[in-house]
Amino acid sequence: MTSSLTRVLRALGPAIPSGPTPEAFRAGLGALIGLAAVSLFLLVTPVDYHLGLYLIPPFGATAVLIFAVPSSPLAQPWSAVMGNTVSALVAVAVCLTVPDPTLRLVLSVGLAITAMILIRALHPPGGAVAMTAAMSPDAIRDLGFWFVLCPVALGTVMLVCVAVIYARLTGRHYPFRQFEDQNTHGTDDHVPTERLGLSKDELTDILAQYRQSLNLGVEDLARLIAAAEMQAAGHRTGPTTVADIMSRDLVTVGPDAPLDQVAEQFRQHGFTSLPVVGTDDRFLGVIFQLHLIRKGLSQQMAPLLAEQIMSRDVPTAAPDTMVAALLPLMADGETDAVPVLDQGRIVGIVTRTDLIAALARESLKQPAD
Repeated sequence: MTSSLTRVLRALGPAIPSGPTPEAFRAGLGALIGLAAVSLFLLVTPVDYHLGLYLIPPFGATAVLIFAVPSSPLAQPWSAVMGNTVSALVAVAVCLTVPDPTLRLVLSVGLAITAMILIRALHPPGGAVAMTAAMSPDAIRDLGFWFVLCPVALGTVMLVCVAVIYARLTGRHYPFRQFEDQNTHGTDDHVPTERLGLSKDELTDILAQYRQSLNLGVEDLARLIAAAEMQAAGHRTGPTTVADIMSRDLVTVGPDAPLDQVAEQFRQHGFTSLPVVGTDDRFLGVIFQLHLIRKGLSQQMAPLLAEQIMSRDVPTAAPDTMVAALLPLMADGETDAVPVLDQGRIVGIVTRTDLIAALARESLKQPAD
Protein backbone atom coordinates (compact mmCIF):
# COMPACT_ATOMS: atom_id res chain seq x y z
CA MET A 1 0.00 0.00 0.00
CA THR A 2 2.77 2.41 0.93
CA SER A 3 4.73 1.67 -2.22
CA SER A 4 1.62 2.14 -4.38
CA LEU A 5 0.88 5.47 -2.72
CA THR A 6 4.48 6.53 -3.23
CA ARG A 7 4.28 5.70 -6.94
CA VAL A 8 1.05 7.67 -7.28
CA LEU A 9 2.48 10.70 -5.48
CA ARG A 10 5.63 10.51 -7.58
CA ALA A 11 3.52 10.38 -10.74
CA LEU A 12 1.70 13.52 -9.61
CA GLY A 13 4.96 15.38 -9.00
CA PRO A 14 7.05 17.37 -11.49
CA ALA A 15 7.73 15.38 -14.66
CA ILE A 16 10.12 17.91 -16.18
CA PRO A 17 13.76 17.84 -15.01
CA SER A 18 15.02 21.04 -13.44
CA GLY A 19 16.47 23.26 -16.13
CA PRO A 20 19.32 25.75 -15.90
CA THR A 21 18.40 29.20 -14.68
CA PRO A 22 19.86 30.96 -17.76
CA GLU A 23 17.54 28.91 -19.98
CA ALA A 24 14.54 30.01 -17.93
CA PHE A 25 15.49 33.66 -18.37
CA ARG A 26 16.28 33.07 -22.07
CA ALA A 27 12.80 31.69 -22.71
CA GLY A 28 11.07 34.36 -20.63
CA LEU A 29 12.94 37.21 -22.28
CA GLY A 30 12.20 35.75 -25.70
CA ALA A 31 8.47 35.65 -24.98
CA LEU A 32 8.60 39.23 -23.72
CA ILE A 33 10.36 40.44 -26.87
CA GLY A 34 8.12 38.38 -29.14
CA LEU A 35 4.85 39.60 -27.66
CA ALA A 36 6.11 43.19 -27.62
CA ALA A 37 6.97 42.89 -31.32
CA VAL A 38 3.51 41.50 -32.07
CA SER A 39 1.92 44.38 -30.16
CA LEU A 40 3.85 46.97 -32.13
CA PHE A 41 3.16 45.16 -35.39
CA LEU A 42 -0.59 44.99 -34.81
CA LEU A 43 -0.66 48.70 -34.00
CA VAL A 44 -0.13 49.46 -37.69
CA THR A 45 -2.89 47.06 -38.81
CA PRO A 46 -6.57 48.02 -38.98
CA VAL A 47 -7.63 46.11 -35.87
CA ASP A 48 -10.68 47.33 -33.98
CA TYR A 49 -9.23 47.50 -30.47
CA HIS A 50 -12.64 48.17 -28.92
CA LEU A 51 -13.73 44.63 -29.77
CA GLY A 52 -11.15 43.18 -27.39
CA LEU A 53 -9.62 40.85 -29.99
CA TYR A 54 -6.24 42.48 -30.39
CA LEU A 55 -3.53 40.68 -28.40
CA ILE A 56 -5.47 37.47 -27.94
CA PRO A 57 -4.54 35.17 -25.00
CA PRO A 58 -3.50 32.23 -27.25
CA PHE A 59 -0.47 34.26 -28.33
CA GLY A 60 0.87 33.77 -24.80
CA ALA A 61 0.49 30.01 -25.13
CA THR A 62 2.20 30.05 -28.53
CA ALA A 63 5.05 32.05 -26.99
CA VAL A 64 5.53 29.37 -24.32
CA LEU A 65 5.99 26.70 -26.97
CA ILE A 66 8.20 28.48 -29.48
CA PHE A 67 10.48 30.10 -26.91
CA ALA A 68 10.57 27.50 -24.11
CA VAL A 69 10.36 24.23 -26.09
CA PRO A 70 11.48 25.20 -29.62
CA SER A 71 12.44 21.60 -30.43
CA SER A 72 8.89 20.29 -30.02
CA PRO A 73 7.05 19.43 -33.25
CA LEU A 74 4.07 21.26 -31.74
CA ALA A 75 6.11 24.49 -31.73
CA GLN A 76 7.36 24.47 -35.32
CA PRO A 77 6.40 27.30 -37.71
CA TRP A 78 3.94 25.20 -39.73
CA SER A 79 2.22 23.96 -36.58
CA ALA A 80 2.08 27.42 -35.01
CA VAL A 81 0.96 29.48 -38.00
CA MET A 82 -1.32 26.95 -39.69
CA GLY A 83 -2.61 25.54 -36.40
CA ASN A 84 -3.73 28.92 -35.11
CA THR A 85 -5.02 30.03 -38.51
CA VAL A 86 -7.11 26.97 -39.33
CA SER A 87 -8.50 26.98 -35.78
CA ALA A 88 -9.58 30.59 -36.21
CA LEU A 89 -11.10 29.76 -39.60
CA VAL A 90 -13.12 26.88 -38.16
CA ALA A 91 -14.22 28.88 -35.12
CA VAL A 92 -15.40 31.87 -37.17
CA ALA A 93 -17.41 29.58 -39.43
CA VAL A 94 -19.03 27.95 -36.40
CA CYS A 95 -19.73 31.31 -34.73
CA LEU A 96 -21.51 32.58 -37.84
CA THR A 97 -23.72 29.50 -38.16
CA VAL A 98 -24.37 28.12 -34.65
CA PRO A 99 -26.37 30.36 -32.27
CA ASP A 100 -26.31 28.14 -29.17
CA PRO A 101 -23.35 29.25 -26.98
CA THR A 102 -22.49 25.85 -25.51
CA LEU A 103 -22.73 24.01 -28.83
CA ARG A 104 -20.80 26.80 -30.50
CA LEU A 105 -17.93 26.46 -28.03
CA VAL A 106 -17.58 22.69 -28.08
CA LEU A 107 -17.91 22.50 -31.87
CA SER A 108 -15.30 25.21 -32.37
CA VAL A 109 -12.67 23.50 -30.24
CA GLY A 110 -13.45 19.96 -31.35
CA LEU A 111 -13.48 20.76 -35.06
CA ALA A 112 -10.36 22.91 -34.70
CA ILE A 113 -8.44 19.98 -33.20
CA THR A 114 -9.62 17.69 -35.99
CA ALA A 115 -8.64 20.20 -38.66
CA MET A 116 -5.18 20.75 -37.14
CA ILE A 117 -4.47 17.03 -37.06
CA LEU A 118 -5.65 16.56 -40.65
CA ILE A 119 -3.28 19.22 -41.97
CA ARG A 120 -0.42 18.05 -39.71
CA ALA A 121 -0.41 21.33 -37.80
CA LEU A 122 -1.41 20.36 -34.27
CA HIS A 123 -0.69 23.35 -32.03
CA PRO A 124 -2.31 23.40 -28.54
CA PRO A 125 -2.86 27.19 -28.56
CA GLY A 126 -5.03 26.61 -31.63
CA GLY A 127 -7.68 25.18 -29.34
CA ALA A 128 -7.48 28.37 -27.30
CA VAL A 129 -7.84 30.43 -30.50
CA ALA A 130 -11.04 28.57 -31.32
CA MET A 131 -12.35 28.99 -27.78
CA THR A 132 -11.50 32.71 -27.78
CA ALA A 133 -13.56 33.20 -30.92
CA ALA A 134 -16.44 31.08 -29.64
CA MET A 135 -16.61 33.10 -26.41
CA SER A 136 -16.68 36.41 -28.31
CA PRO A 137 -19.58 35.92 -30.76
CA ASP A 138 -20.49 39.61 -31.03
CA ALA A 139 -16.94 40.62 -31.89
CA ILE A 140 -16.63 37.75 -34.37
CA ARG A 141 -19.87 38.79 -36.11
CA ASP A 142 -18.41 42.29 -36.54
CA LEU A 143 -14.97 41.10 -37.66
CA GLY A 144 -16.02 38.07 -39.68
CA PHE A 145 -13.21 36.17 -41.35
CA TRP A 146 -10.94 39.20 -40.98
CA PHE A 147 -10.25 37.81 -37.49
CA VAL A 148 -8.50 34.85 -39.16
CA LEU A 149 -6.05 37.10 -40.98
CA CYS A 150 -5.58 39.75 -38.33
CA PRO A 151 -4.78 39.34 -35.54
CA VAL A 152 -4.45 35.53 -35.66
CA ALA A 153 -2.43 34.72 -38.80
CA LEU A 154 -0.36 37.91 -38.98
CA GLY A 155 0.27 37.95 -35.24
CA THR A 156 1.43 34.33 -35.21
CA VAL A 157 3.71 34.90 -38.22
CA MET A 158 5.33 37.84 -36.45
CA LEU A 159 5.78 35.80 -33.28
CA VAL A 160 7.43 32.98 -35.24
CA CYS A 161 9.75 35.39 -37.07
CA VAL A 162 10.93 36.84 -33.76
CA ALA A 163 11.46 33.31 -32.41
CA VAL A 164 13.63 32.35 -35.42
CA ILE A 165 15.86 35.40 -34.99
CA TYR A 166 15.99 35.09 -31.20
CA ALA A 167 16.97 31.41 -31.40
CA ARG A 168 19.90 32.20 -33.68
CA LEU A 169 21.07 34.98 -31.40
CA THR A 170 20.89 32.79 -28.29
CA GLY A 171 22.41 29.59 -29.68
CA ARG A 172 19.23 27.53 -30.11
CA HIS A 173 17.78 25.83 -33.19
CA TYR A 174 14.37 27.02 -34.38
CA PRO A 175 12.89 25.68 -36.58
CA PHE A 176 14.28 22.39 -35.34
CA ARG A 177 16.99 20.47 -37.16
CA GLN A 178 16.08 18.64 -40.34
CA PHE A 179 17.20 15.08 -40.98
CA GLU A 180 18.46 16.03 -44.45
CA ASP A 181 20.81 18.74 -43.19
CA GLN A 182 24.21 18.51 -44.88
CA ASN A 183 27.41 18.30 -42.92
CA THR A 184 29.74 21.23 -42.45
CA HIS A 185 31.91 20.20 -45.41
CA GLY A 186 29.15 21.02 -47.89
CA THR A 187 28.72 17.43 -49.10
CA ASP A 188 25.64 15.21 -49.09
CA ASP A 189 27.10 12.76 -46.57
CA HIS A 190 25.66 12.66 -43.08
CA VAL A 191 28.04 13.60 -40.30
CA PRO A 192 30.23 10.66 -39.23
CA THR A 193 28.26 9.98 -36.05
CA GLU A 194 25.08 9.34 -38.06
CA ARG A 195 26.29 7.27 -41.01
CA LEU A 196 25.76 3.90 -39.31
CA GLY A 197 22.51 4.92 -37.66
CA LEU A 198 18.90 4.24 -38.51
CA SER A 199 17.31 5.73 -41.62
CA LYS A 200 14.81 8.56 -41.52
CA ASP A 201 11.93 6.19 -42.30
CA GLU A 202 12.96 3.82 -39.52
CA LEU A 203 13.16 6.64 -36.99
CA THR A 204 9.80 7.98 -38.14
CA ASP A 205 8.27 4.52 -37.66
CA ILE A 206 9.72 4.29 -34.14
CA LEU A 207 8.22 7.65 -33.19
CA ALA A 208 4.85 6.62 -34.62
CA GLN A 209 4.95 3.20 -32.95
CA TYR A 210 5.48 4.73 -29.52
CA ARG A 211 3.17 7.68 -30.26
CA GLN A 212 5.92 10.23 -29.75
CA SER A 213 5.68 12.02 -33.11
CA LEU A 214 4.14 15.05 -31.42
CA ASN A 215 6.86 15.25 -28.79
CA LEU A 216 10.13 14.76 -30.68
CA GLY A 217 11.48 15.42 -34.17
CA VAL A 218 13.22 12.77 -36.27
CA GLU A 219 16.56 14.58 -36.29
CA ASP A 220 16.54 15.13 -32.54
CA LEU A 221 15.78 11.43 -32.01
CA ALA A 222 18.73 10.58 -34.27
CA ARG A 223 20.99 12.87 -32.25
CA LEU A 224 19.87 11.31 -28.96
CA ILE A 225 20.48 7.79 -30.26
CA ALA A 226 23.90 8.80 -31.59
CA ALA A 227 24.80 10.38 -28.25
CA ALA A 228 23.71 7.25 -26.39
CA GLU A 229 25.74 5.04 -28.73
CA MET A 230 28.76 7.30 -28.28
CA GLN A 231 28.36 7.14 -24.50
CA ALA A 232 28.12 3.36 -24.63
CA ALA A 233 31.24 3.20 -26.80
CA GLY A 234 33.01 5.32 -24.21
CA HIS A 235 32.36 2.67 -21.57
CA ARG A 236 34.75 0.40 -23.46
CA THR A 237 37.67 2.76 -22.88
CA GLY A 238 37.76 1.84 -19.21
CA PRO A 239 39.17 4.27 -16.63
CA THR A 240 41.63 5.85 -19.08
CA THR A 241 41.95 9.61 -18.60
CA VAL A 242 43.07 12.36 -20.92
CA ALA A 243 46.35 12.64 -18.99
CA ASP A 244 47.16 9.05 -19.96
CA ILE A 245 47.06 9.67 -23.71
CA MET A 246 47.77 13.37 -24.24
CA SER A 247 50.86 14.78 -25.94
CA ARG A 248 52.92 16.71 -23.40
CA ASP A 249 55.85 18.04 -25.44
CA LEU A 250 53.92 20.86 -27.03
CA VAL A 251 54.76 23.07 -29.97
CA THR A 252 53.02 26.41 -29.54
CA VAL A 253 53.12 29.94 -30.89
CA GLY A 254 52.51 33.30 -29.29
CA PRO A 255 49.62 35.58 -30.19
CA ASP A 256 51.93 38.00 -32.00
CA ALA A 257 53.57 35.35 -34.20
CA PRO A 258 53.34 36.24 -37.92
CA LEU A 259 51.54 33.76 -40.13
CA ASP A 260 54.64 32.83 -42.10
CA GLN A 261 56.16 31.60 -38.81
CA VAL A 262 52.97 29.67 -38.06
CA ALA A 263 53.06 28.11 -41.52
CA GLU A 264 56.68 27.06 -40.98
CA GLN A 265 55.72 25.30 -37.74
CA PHE A 266 53.02 23.37 -39.59
CA ARG A 267 55.47 22.37 -42.34
CA GLN A 268 58.18 21.35 -39.90
CA HIS A 269 56.06 19.23 -37.56
CA GLY A 270 53.20 18.05 -39.78
CA PHE A 271 50.54 19.10 -37.29
CA THR A 272 46.97 19.95 -38.22
CA SER A 273 46.49 22.30 -35.27
CA LEU A 274 48.71 24.62 -33.27
CA PRO A 275 47.90 26.05 -29.81
CA VAL A 276 48.34 29.77 -29.23
CA VAL A 277 49.57 30.61 -25.73
CA GLY A 278 50.34 33.77 -23.80
CA THR A 279 52.54 34.34 -20.79
CA ASP A 280 52.89 31.45 -18.32
CA ASP A 281 51.48 29.07 -20.95
CA ARG A 282 48.03 30.62 -20.68
CA PHE A 283 45.85 29.10 -23.37
CA LEU A 284 44.45 31.66 -25.81
CA GLY A 285 43.21 29.65 -28.77
CA VAL A 286 44.04 27.23 -31.58
CA ILE A 287 45.08 27.72 -35.18
CA PHE A 288 43.98 25.01 -37.59
CA GLN A 289 45.52 24.39 -40.99
CA LEU A 290 42.24 25.43 -42.55
CA HIS A 291 42.78 28.96 -41.24
CA LEU A 292 46.09 29.21 -43.08
CA ILE A 293 44.65 27.78 -46.27
CA ARG A 294 41.86 30.33 -46.30
CA LYS A 295 44.21 33.23 -45.68
CA GLY A 296 46.70 31.90 -48.21
CA LEU A 297 44.05 31.72 -50.92
CA SER A 298 43.00 35.27 -50.16
CA GLN A 299 46.67 36.37 -50.23
CA GLN A 300 46.37 38.06 -46.85
CA MET A 301 48.90 36.03 -44.86
CA ALA A 302 51.78 38.48 -44.58
CA PRO A 303 50.32 41.27 -42.42
CA LEU A 304 48.30 39.03 -40.10
CA LEU A 305 49.24 37.66 -36.69
CA ALA A 306 48.32 34.39 -34.99
CA GLU A 307 45.78 35.98 -32.66
CA GLN A 308 43.88 37.39 -35.65
CA ILE A 309 43.01 34.01 -37.15
CA MET A 310 42.96 31.65 -34.15
CA SER A 311 39.78 30.04 -32.84
CA ARG A 312 39.03 31.01 -29.26
CA ASP A 313 35.85 29.02 -28.72
CA VAL A 314 37.17 25.46 -28.94
CA PRO A 315 36.42 22.36 -26.83
CA THR A 316 38.90 21.80 -23.99
CA ALA A 317 39.46 19.09 -21.39
CA ALA A 318 41.08 18.68 -17.99
CA PRO A 319 43.83 16.11 -17.27
CA ASP A 320 41.41 13.96 -15.28
CA THR A 321 38.69 14.01 -17.95
CA MET A 322 37.74 10.51 -19.05
CA VAL A 323 38.73 9.64 -22.62
CA ALA A 324 35.11 8.66 -23.28
CA ALA A 325 34.13 12.33 -22.96
CA LEU A 326 36.27 13.21 -25.99
CA LEU A 327 34.46 10.86 -28.36
CA PRO A 328 31.47 13.12 -29.13
CA LEU A 329 33.77 16.15 -29.35
CA MET A 330 36.02 14.64 -32.01
CA ALA A 331 33.61 12.42 -33.92
CA ASP A 332 31.84 15.27 -35.69
CA GLY A 333 34.66 15.91 -38.17
CA GLU A 334 35.11 19.51 -37.05
CA THR A 335 37.56 19.14 -34.15
CA ASP A 336 41.06 17.85 -34.90
CA ALA A 337 42.49 18.32 -31.42
CA VAL A 338 41.37 19.10 -27.88
CA PRO A 339 43.69 21.22 -25.69
CA VAL A 340 44.13 19.98 -22.12
CA LEU A 341 44.03 22.79 -19.56
CA ASP A 342 44.92 22.97 -15.89
CA GLN A 343 43.69 26.22 -14.31
CA GLY A 344 43.83 27.98 -17.66
CA ARG A 345 47.32 26.75 -18.54
CA ILE A 346 47.81 24.33 -21.39
CA VAL A 347 49.50 21.14 -20.21
CA GLY A 348 48.85 18.88 -23.17
CA ILE A 349 46.81 18.22 -26.26
CA VAL A 350 44.85 15.21 -27.50
CA THR A 351 44.72 14.79 -31.25
CA ARG A 352 42.42 12.54 -33.21
CA THR A 353 45.40 10.25 -33.75
CA ASP A 354 45.95 9.98 -29.99
CA LEU A 355 42.30 9.08 -29.49
CA ILE A 356 42.24 6.45 -32.23
CA ALA A 357 45.41 4.87 -30.85
CA ALA A 358 43.87 4.70 -27.36
CA LEU A 359 40.70 3.09 -28.70
CA ALA A 360 42.76 0.61 -30.70
CA ARG A 361 44.69 -0.42 -27.59
CA GLU A 362 41.46 -0.90 -25.65
CA SER A 363 39.95 -2.99 -28.45
CA LEU A 364 42.92 -5.36 -28.28
CA LYS A 365 42.15 -5.93 -24.60
CA GLN A 366 38.57 -7.01 -25.34
CA PRO A 367 38.12 -10.81 -25.41
CA ALA A 368 37.17 -12.24 -28.77
CA ASP A 369 33.56 -13.42 -29.12
